Amino acid sequence: MNYLLVDDDGSFSAILERALTRRGNSVACASNGEQAAVQCSAASFDRVILDLKLEQESGLSILQQLKQLQPQMDILILTGYSSISTAVEAIKLGAINYLCKPASADEIIAAFDNTEANAQVPMEDSPPSVNRLEWEHIQRVLNENQGNISATARSLGMHRRTLQRKLQKRPVKN
Repeated sequence: MNYLLVDDDGSFSAILERALTRRGNSVACASNGEQAAVQCSAASFDRVILDLKLEQESGLSILQQLKQLQPQMDILILTGYSSISTAVEAIKLGAINYLCKPASADEIIAAFDNTEANAQVPMEDSPPSVNRLEWEHIQRVLNENQGNISATARSLGMHRRTLQRKLQKRPVKN
């Protein structure tokens, strides 16, 4: 398989690239949307592993660009900032799966192979915590404002700096 890995974390990219290469795959790396577009223009890829939150860009907008360049390739969103709203948007935009970091190379490969829906997924017994609901609401409003922090802060009625501090934290588990 030919993989394109789009992630701004250089050490993570190097480790994942090495793991995929050891499994007999060809891997190209990019750290932003522009580099990914150049790579897609120069070569054909079967699979793309795309980070949702890059330094200056949203993986969702990059997903759209890559799908326009090579509609046949499968794209997996990999993120440490998961939320229901971004998962839904990623699937609507053409991602075949959505995976939370940390994930091993085996889990990533399995996510590409497991694209069928599973109606037997167990339901959680307890509702999400208030902190988790707040995190998901912030992500939804941020997505509605196309990643604009100032507009999101205004929509949420909070100071921009407070919102930035909340966004820098890892998502709250249930």
